[in-house]
Amino acid sequence: MANSVLVVNNLKKVFGDIIAVDDVSFAVDGGEIVGLLGPNGAGKTTTINMILGTLAPTAGSVSVKGMNIAEHRSQVLKRMNFAAVYAPLPGNLTIYQNLHIFGLLYGVKNMKERIEMLINRFDLQKFRDKKSGVLSSGEQTRLSLAKAMLNDPDLLLLDEPTASLDPSVAREIRSIIREFITNLGCAVLWTSHNMNEVETVCDRVLFLSHGKIILQGDPKVLPQQYCKANLEELFIMVANKLPACEKD
Repeated sequence: MANSVLVVNNLKKVFGDIIAVDDVSFAVDGGEIVGLLGPNGAGKTTTINMILGTLAPTAGSVSVKGMNIAEHRSQVLKRMNFAAVYAPLPGNLTIYQNLHIFGLLYGVKNMKERIEMLINRFDLQKFRDKKSGVLSSGEQTRLSLAKAMLNDPDLLLLDEPTASLDPSVAREIRSIIREFITNLGCAVLWTSHNMNEVETVCDRVLFLSHGKIILQGDPKVLPQQYCKANLEELFIMVANKLPACEKD
């Protein structure tokens, strides 16, 4: 844990009689992409919201670069960023205006140059003065990812980042994200229901079920340990609570 950017310790969230997240602990190192996987209702988004500080945990703690988010929220939030298909940017602002406003919020240095680089890298040049509310879902996704890279984050949270993209564009976006991670050395927590994507981009995966981490490991090796041909079969096993023959 000494080199970990994100450390989650015994995280728990209870809503009335429902335990959404149940004693979850894990860490993510700089330069590492960790997939947070599981069926709908497993606790993935609740976990991400607690890491973001938008949801207070019932118990446990979240630290980024050694700073507890409950105690140093403003400092931690400056060093992380987030993108998700269900969290579009303000639709009444243009692409450039959105990036400019968020650049101000994050205190981005050399902001004009940074914005121009991201607009070019995510192929948004011809839409720069277009209001984001009228962009296609794929264009909005590219804008959200450009925003997520604005502040050179130490921790990047990506919730279904390529869900609305066609396969060729999704592959290009994955390549761009990997390039940023390699250059920045940031830690990434990535959720997806696309198991082929997860096998391609993730160094390690965590499987959540009913708020608990029940499996974890290398996505290329883990399926074999449970007699499955690939990660998709393993996901189906977890989602449907099917028995597995665990290998030694």
